[in-house]
Amino acid sequence: MPDARCRRSNCLVHPPEIKLFNSVEDLINAIERQGWSTQPGYLPDADSRRLQQDCEQGCDQGAFKRAGVGRGKGLEVREEIRSDQILWLRPEDATAGQTVYLEKLETLRLALNRSLYLGLQDFDGHFAMYPKGAFYKPHLDRHTGTSERVITVILYLNPDWQPGDGGELKLWTTSGAKTGALEIIEPRLGTLVCFLAGEFWHEVLPAHKTRMSITGWFRSH
Repeated sequence: MPDARCRRSNCLVHPPEIKLFNSVEDLINAIERQGWSTQPGYLPDADSRRLQQDCEQGCDQGAFKRAGVGRGKGLEVREEIRSDQILWLRPEDATAGQTVYLEKLETLRLALNRSLYLGLQDFDGHFAMYPKGAFYKPHLDRHTGTSERVITVILYLNPDWQPGDGGELKLWTTSGAKTGALEIIEPRLGTLVCFLAGEFWHEVLPAHKTRMSITGWFRSH
């Protein structure tokens, strides 16, 4: 995979057919510089609340499943590692709110490709619901022996989040290391977090009230 941080800022190319808003430019510059980015208010509150409602409706309908670890035949529920529940997004069944978000992500995917030459081909993601007490122990998002997941993309859907509510993202900011510098990211409504999926260890701290997000990955094949 190309190193997204090895290019100088003055080498970035933004073609005229892709109009970048400041938040997208800031995100790309941060990914290039340090491999991760946090963008509070990336999605307006009204759009974020529509996604929050979709998430809550799916939960009320019993559509969420316990999340597992591993992939393929090795996928298994390990509640000592993660205790969240998930509902995969299906673009063909997307609600109006989901369509708005997916279109915004498509613009971001194209911009990342044009600027950082990452070869991102699609987005795959799910709603994640953390009931009170749920957590996800430290992990990398790229499965061992694979390369498909290039950039992790997380959008938080928690209105009125307050310190003490829990569910923060703990991100180790030294590539490849589970030690050293840390960022503790509050899961506030509309905040977007992106990072190189195979490089940055992270965990979800225990939630003290229900915590919601859309978690997904820009992928190559």
